[in-house]
Amino acid sequence: MSIAIDSYCLLCHLRRNVELVRPLGTEQQTMAFAKDMMRMYLAAPEGVSAPWFSPQTAELLHKHYGLNIDRFRQEKIDSNRFVLERLPMLREKVASAEDPVFAGLQFAILGNYLDFSALQGQVSFAKLSQMLDNALDMELDREVYGEFCRELEAGKRLLYLTDNAGEIGFDRIFAEKIAAAYPQLEITFCVRGGIAQNDATREDAAAVGIPFPVIDNGNRVPGTQLDMLGQEAKQALETADVIFAKGMANTETMYGCGYNVYYAFLIKCQRFMDRFGKPMFTPMLVKERTEK
Repeated sequence: MSIAIDSYCLLCHLRRNVELVRPLGTEQQTMAFAKDMMRMYLAAPEGVSAPWFSPQTAELLHKHYGLNIDRFRQEKIDSNRFVLERLPMLREKVASAEDPVFAGLQFAILGNYLDFSALQGQVSFAKLSQMLDNALDMELDREVYGEFCRELEAGKRLLYLTDNAGEIGFDRIFAEKIAAAYPQLEITFCVRGGIAQNDATREDAAAVGIPFPVIDNGNRVPGTQLDMLGQEAKQALETADVIFAKGMANTETMYGCGYNVYYAFLIKCQRFMDRFGKPMFTPMLVKERTEK
């Protein structure tokens, strides 16, 4: 199961990529690229989500314009550095909160802002610095959070599905608080298996010092495409008592899968605004089995 691409997603995906390349060449080149994109959509299996198209889109951008598959590399480095520089301050804020686990969750969801692909040209480190000042005012579904904590207390294995570089540094702080509160838990981080936009890879997990075992999903889809998972990720998913999935792409590729998943993200597109009935940038904590 997944949140399948629809006409709104398709138009958004095509528009964002055409707007990206239009300044890079002639109108003839733009049309050739757009036609290849449309052929890609026509050849896709039924029911796939928008993230499924990401590796092929990256290849087309490289084919037509020579854009590096790792074109967000500098943004990823800058994002990791941004979080590392603030790690002591963030830890202090989380540790001094009334509920450090909830505070860690608030900062982890805030970190989902570091999405240079979805928020094309809109991400600002200055804005994120301002957002950090108000992170502890973030409102989330307390009922879902309470259920999450109860399942952490009863569980033995937590699989943490990461999203973006930089954001994974916020995830580290949250996971450390989970580990302190629920010491019986075995926590495993899962990153992307290759370059996938500005998503976190093993390199980014090492850069921010993730102190837990790190595996990868075995592919370059910026999400958790169940039928493309490597054996290690598949086994981790099937044996986890609780799965925590960050970001819209993990939600798009997994929603309705039936696993015990808690999704955490900022709403960053019209499709999600319509799906969940919330405005842009609303922080969300949603449980797979209890959608309201």
